[in-house]
Amino acid sequence: MAFKPGFDQSPAFNNQGPNTWGGRGAGQQQAGWGQTPQQAQGGMTPEQLQYMYDRPAASTVDTDRMSYEDTIVKTLLAFGVLVVGAVAGWNLPPMVWIIGAVVGFVLALVNTFKKKPSPGLVLTYAFFEGLFVGGISNYFQTAFPQADGIVAQAVFGTLGVFAVTLLLFLSGKVRATPKLTRFFLIAMVGYMAFSLVNLVLMWTGVTNTAFGLMGTTIFGIPLGVVIGIFVVLMAAYSLILDFDQIKTGVQRGAPKIYAWTAAFGLIVTLVWLYLEILRILAIIASSQRN
Repeated sequence: MAFKPGFDQSPAFNNQGPNTWGGRGAGQQQAGWGQTPQQAQGGMTPEQLQYMYDRPAASTVDTDRMSYEDTIVKTLLAFGVLVVGAVAGWNLPPMVWIIGAVVGFVLALVNTFKKKPSPGLVLTYAFFEGLFVGGISNYFQTAFPQADGIVAQAVFGTLGVFAVTLLLFLSGKVRATPKLTRFFLIAMVGYMAFSLVNLVLMWTGVTNTAFGLMGTTIFGIPLGVVIGIFVVLMAAYSLILDFDQIKTGVQRGAPKIYAWTAAFGLIVTLVWLYLEILRILAIIASSQRN
């Protein structure tokens, strides 16, 4: 069982029984007649006792355990690499960001199923995903100029959802539960199936709208807007799962390297959230133009 941050892990505590207190195993005699103070403390020397009392509580740096601060730093680093990739993708030809989408997807699968996180792979994923995000953002900005800064709206919308979700999580008003998580997984599978069918219909020419079935209007409201709002709520719950994973990792003293797993999860969710908001805005602009 891993030690929690702050537990003393000095050699003085090694090889003790499960019910140790002051260096005394459960089967050892309590301090009494015939025992020296050193014997009463499990055979520790005065120097060891002084070290135990003077040493401050171990920090996450001392124990090489996951911390909130370290997770934030790693997430910001990955996000910075994402932004660099996005700037490059914005200014490069479409073929480059299409390659970024393919490579980013492959690296996302590798990072997801890799047993031990790799900082290099997480940062490489962030860069290629940034290429895709920057390129497709430029495309939407050019294709829908009537949307009046569609990319900026999507960015601020993403930051707004992230901030509200984080505040609700910190306040304790929203929590990840097994029932909600099961519903989330079912809804995710359903949405992926719908997206795949929609993509096939667009490729085969069955639908002639820019967004396939998403562009179909029901009572004057584009179907993509209704579905998009639902998906944004799903992405917000995915953020809750990410926050809960970070909290659990810190509380259980997970190894420091797993802060990269948390950073990767947050980047994936934020990119998903941004693209969904961008598409909602594009669908609204497209329906107004028609």
